[in-house]
Amino acid sequence: MLYHLYEAQRSLMEPFADFARAVSKLYGNGSMFSQLPMAQRVAAGYDLIYRLGKDYEKPEFGIQSVQVDGAEVVIHEIVEVDKPFCQLRRFKRYTDDPEVLNTLKNQPVVLIVAPLSGHYATLLRDTVRTMLQGHKVYITDWKNARTVPLSEGEFHLDDYINDVEQFIRHVQAEYGNCHVMSVCQPTVPVLAAISLMASRGETTPLTMTMMGGPIDARRSPTAVNNLAMNKSFEWFENNVIYRVPQGFPGEGRRVYPGFLQHTGFVAMNPDRHATSHYDYFKDLVKGDDASAEAHRKFYDEYNAVLDMDADYYLETIRTVFQEFKLVDGTWDVRNEDGAIERVRPQDIRTTALLTVEGELDDISGSGQTRAAHDLCTQIPAEHREHFEVQGAGHYGIFSGRRWRDMVYPKVRAFIATHDAPQKRDDTPLAAEDVRRSNAVATPARAEPVAPVSAKHVAVPASAPTRAPAAPRTAVARKAATSPTPARKAAKAAPAETVAAAPARKSAPRRATKA
Repeated sequence: MLYHLYEAQRSLMEPFADFARAVSKLYGNGSMFSQLPMAQRVAAGYDLIYRLGKDYEKPEFGIQSVQVDGAEVVIHEIVEVDKPFCQLRRFKRYTDDPEVLNTLKNQPVVLIVAPLSGHYATLLRDTVRTMLQGHKVYITDWKNARTVPLSEGEFHLDDYINDVEQFIRHVQAEYGNCHVMSVCQPTVPVLAAISLMASRGETTPLTMTMMGGPIDARRSPTAVNNLAMNKSFEWFENNVIYRVPQGFPGEGRRVYPGFLQHTGFVAMNPDRHATSHYDYFKDLVKGDDASAEAHRKFYDEYNAVLDMDADYYLETIRTVFQEFKLVDGTWDVRNEDGAIERVRPQDIRTTALLTVEGELDDISGSGQTRAAHDLCTQIPAEHREHFEVQGAGHYGIFSGRRWRDMVYPKVRAFIATHDAPQKRDDTPLAAEDVRRSNAVATPARAEPVAPVSAKHVAVPASAPTRAPAAPRTAVARKAATSPTPARKAAKAAPAETVAAAPARKSAPRRATKA
């Protein structure tokens, strides 16, 4: 009912917002009425009313070009995989300069797993733009659940993990291997996905960079963590889950509405947002167009929110913030074939780990992301690093000046150091180890994490090529390409192994793109 009331209120506000925009333009610069007394204040006031009342749609990434070694490189977005709840989006780079083209082809490939926690993947626009200067970049672009028809089925946390695994395999099939970077919420499912791949003996990514995520939400709990821990599971199910109203493709789907998440974001810092809007009004009156445009860009992104499928949202609350299954070693995940597997981070051996935290992060507290080092006990200390960003809040670790000047150089150097397969220090997982992945296992304490200033041991040039990924089953292959959710595919097909498909060859590329 609340969702219906919200949509009714939004529909009623729409004509008033349009009227406010028209009045603002009528008294704005360039208008014959702009010379009247108080015209600037009238225009500024109505512009603010318009922005407070308008509906915010999903923004575009809008990355047209980037600088690579001083040369301008054109960017073209391509959707390479389109699944019911997510698209794998690639940012392809083009140049006519042979030297720059050679540089682009030799740069590492990075899969950025964007959060599914209320905002669109475009929240990481600055992250993507910066990473494109030295990497081939893919990103997960999660869809608004209210746009997904009920016929596509439900979306669970297990489906999220299965999607991440499929995206990793897709990039590996194209380039041999990749680096994975997760920001905030996806750190937990990404660690689970890579753990499951390692337990099966599949090729795992070269590195995983985890930034500001709740690996262990019990450490330095924030207001967000306390809310999730102090309320019962039933409270969330009864108070924040609603059905999508008429007028949307996903009509009838149970979701956690984006407008509730947005309200929660604003409620964390109401004074800061009120001050920001008042400053915007004053900037318009003064004619400070640069500051006003910066405000518009930020809130165009901040106010654009999406709905999350109820099953995914509730399972995340229970698994990550209430039962802490990842750190307790009790997390079981249903894979693409319908089989249940235990998440064992201690099985990860050849993926380097970098964790990043913000000193002033008020969403993922200090130590929550660093906890990944205590779980990944088989990763050698020289292949693990932790970096705390001084003076940075949650958004500062992946966007803005601190991200560009402090975090990105660290991430770039870490990826470059480990952009080659690691030599195994011991034998691959035995069949018994894989079978034990379904047993309860509490992770042991990890070795000390290498300090930020520590130099990594260089990987020998003669390091052997890593074993190819485990063969994909026909069921998994269908799940990776079919619009039907992975959970539905698993139910439709038997769990036994079927004929494996031949490895996909990389498509030939034109000489001017990378």
